[in-house]
Amino acid sequence: MSARVLVVGDVMTDIIVRPEGPIVPGSDRRAEIRNRPGGSGANQAVWLGAAGADVLFAARVGAGERAMYENYFRGLGVVPALAGDRDLPSGVLVTILDPSGERSFLTDRGANLNLSVADLPESLLDGVGLVLVSGYSFFASGPRHAVQALLRAARRRGVPIAVDPASTGFLDEVGPQLFLDWVGQADWLFANEAEAELLTGEADFDAQMRVLGQQFSHVVIKRGRFGAALGGRDGVIQSHPAPLVKVVDTTGAGDAFAAGFVAALLRGEAHAACLEAGIASGARAVQAVGGQPQ
Repeated sequence: MSARVLVVGDVMTDIIVRPEGPIVPGSDRRAEIRNRPGGSGANQAVWLGAAGADVLFAARVGAGERAMYENYFRGLGVVPALAGDRDLPSGVLVTILDPSGERSFLTDRGANLNLSVADLPESLLDGVGLVLVSGYSFFASGPRHAVQALLRAARRRGVPIAVDPASTGFLDEVGPQLFLDWVGQADWLFANEAEAELLTGEADFDAQMRVLGQQFSHVVIKRGRFGAALGGRDGVIQSHPAPLVKVVDTTGAGDAFAAGFVAALLRGEAHAACLEAGIASGARAVQAVGGQPQ
């Protein structure tokens, strides 16, 4: 397997709001407000770069910010393949944190909504050993058709495909079966517990593995503070706990996990070691504000 990974997904600016207490409708509440680079695909790409992977990242941003983003990603070990949009600005995500570190989101996907077939030429697959696609790319028509065309080319070439569902809100909106139909057969699925339950209708994660394993050769379920499990059509194969760490912000933890896992996979490590690498990367992510390495 080639060591290069192609990541396809969103670029966002994350505006992270940490109120001092409950929000007061119609009045003020003091808060810590910070801007951080984000977007599920961008987070995965940067965490992969931090893990030493050879990573190519394809996305769409506002034309006026394209050069800035290209320099940003190159500086973090990521090769950018960014299209510039003249009509829409780059995406913005407002994250509101509660005292436990849990998050609520307000999303304006901006230029990400115009990702097109022309932005994802088959040549991006040259020398690639795995394609990692953020589920956000399936929730709008244009990006979905672009990604589906790229995945068809990947299947023709025998390039493994990994998918991260990315959003229970959007999954619930479109319906799990439609999402699974859009994605098609793939080699890897990285889902958190809520996504796995929504996609299968099963509460037990061994049952979730068995259902999802009918479509995905390998299923990884991210279980937050309980670690993660790996399996497929025969159920859970292995499960690893997470270390006890102080949780500051869970933004990007799942992206960090997927990146750590994939980086280890492309190094040729055993699946158990990949699981441990993903958990370690996710644990690192939750100890700092923002979705990318500090």
